[in-house]
Amino acid sequence: MSGAAELVSRLRSGAAGLGMDLDSEQLDRLLGFLDLLDKWGQTYNLTAIRDQRSAVDRHLLDSLAVHAFLSGGQRVLDVGTGAGLPGIPLAIVNPGMTFVLLDRSSKKIRFVRQVIMSLGLKNVEAVAMRVEDFAPAALFDVVLARAFASLAEIWRGAAPLLTTGGRVLAMKGQWPEAEIRELGTAVRLRIHAVPVPGMGAERHLVEMSEN
Repeated sequence: MSGAAELVSRLRSGAAGLGMDLDSEQLDRLLGFLDLLDKWGQTYNLTAIRDQRSAVDRHLLDSLAVHAFLSGGQRVLDVGTGAGLPGIPLAIVNPGMTFVLLDRSSKKIRFVRQVIMSLGLKNVEAVAMRVEDFAPAALFDVVLARAFASLAEIWRGAAPLLTTGGRVLAMKGQWPEAEIRELGTAVRLRIHAVPVPGMGAERHLVEMSEN
């Protein structure tokens, strides 16, 4: 099996393990995103992962593991998106949703805009700004945060940007017991263990909403 065919097979089978059936256009765009990450990664200091098979697991499948939790949302904000994770993979498989990818690093947002243009993504906007300064024209049904900050910090930044009934989805590794205690009782929590195909490490998704 050639390298490209192996990556397609790995991504397709991993997505199936998440309950997703990716079409050929989605597969092409997802792997095109990895190619751009590899091409621009060193120049823009985007990621330490250089092996493409590991990148399928740690970038694409780790991002797509959130897909099932987006149901009911129309506008999604990815705070601290960095190189476009998890926002770009999720936008590729959810073309009917609108995604705004936010990061304080202008350099990383330049890369994300290059990805949006290169892959022809019509449902994604990239904004270079601190979350504290962000004042969108419309609020969001879902705010995503991947390795961005503590749960309390994420909630403080994201809560003002949520629609009524909106949710924050924070991606964490091990069960964040200390961070949960710090939140107190003002926030309603649901915590989901999220197994990611190809990754042996623990992953949890912390769902936060107003109590």
